[in-house]
Amino acid sequence: MIVDKVIVGKRSACETMGSATTICNLTLNQMKVTKFWLGQDPIGEDPNSSSIATNVLNLIQKVVALNTTGSVYRATSGSNIEFCGYPSGKAILSWASLKLGMEMEELNQNYTILLVEAFNSEKKRSGVSIRRSTSTKENDNTIHVHWKGAAEIILALCSSCYDVFGRMKDMDGNKRRIFEKIIEDMVASSLRCLTLAHVQILDQEGHELKEDSLALIGLVGIEDPYKPKVRKAVDDCQKAGVNVTMITGYNVFVTREIATECRILRPDNQDMNDTEAVVKGEVSLNYTLEERLEKVEKIRVMARSSPFDKLLMVQCLKEKCHVVAVTGGGTNDAQALKEANIGLCMGIQRTQVAKESLDIIILDDNFASIPKVLGWGRCVYNNIQKII
Repeated sequence: MIVDKVIVGKRSACETMGSATTICNLTLNQMKVTKFWLGQDPIGEDPNSSSIATNVLNLIQKVVALNTTGSVYRATSGSNIEFCGYPSGKAILSWASLKLGMEMEELNQNYTILLVEAFNSEKKRSGVSIRRSTSTKENDNTIHVHWKGAAEIILALCSSCYDVFGRMKDMDGNKRRIFEKIIEDMVASSLRCLTLAHVQILDQEGHELKEDSLALIGLVGIEDPYKPKVRKAVDDCQKAGVNVTMITGYNVFVTREIATECRILRPDNQDMNDTEAVVKGEVSLNYTLEERLEKVEKIRVMARSSPFDKLLMVQCLKEKCHVVAVTGGGTNDAQALKEANIGLCMGIQRTQVAKESLDIIILDDNFASIPKVLGWGRCVYNNIQKII
């Protein structure tokens, strides 16, 4: 199985995998920034620092460098830059460093972080308040609060926006509708859309970040393309009688598009028209236990899901006598991975928390390896049956 890029952590998991009836796919990892809107103006497919007003460029670099979980490392001058962190964090760090000239180490030295609100599955945003370090030559006590998160959520907190020339303008109802249309268009193109925003304050009051009257800096579109072999892998699983369900924190429209491309949702059956096949995590959370058990086998896509939504999904499937395999690698996936009959941990991106819940490791982070694991599992299962 090593040749197929698979490591079995628990020998019993290989046998159990042979009995799997449902695979819940919690993670997609190949992300890159493909679109950026500065205010209401698109900044090309390949932006550079000279195409963006200096004051706005500085704000973008700060919100990315100081409000993103991840790191940028260059061994020596002239060597390739390495990016570490979650897939979305790596994508935006790579974009800001390679396209916009962001120097993360320099920014960390020049600014002191006062308060941090880490990203969580409920609020779908992260924030940070910063002030220039006293060690710098500039004597500036102004505090800047930077926010980054789900596009529609951050947009609702904004009362102004920057234009392409770096000027701040009030956001009226018409401008807000234009932003909503831009977000809808990016979502329709299967892009995960983030909004960058900031606000300047004179003093840090209390222990909470200011989260109203923000100025919208720009919209970032992140593509998470499925690998070419994923569609065939999904087909192989379905032909083998194994259902594939996508559970993710993405916007419902983005999730639907990706699921259709991967053939988790299939135009040739009722999935595309069945409202019960695609649900939001917050909607499923309002179901009664009886409703959840009745609907769980019809769900093919769950969007905007929290770690608890993922856990409930796995528990309900097990309650319906399914043998559930779960793929994932992030901290948010840990509960579902542990609850599942088989935890398939993505090897490259796995966190320590997820690693502790693993049964099988997929070394190349490729869903296309899943049918191979399924085949090996059924072979072992059949051999055991023959002996018995």
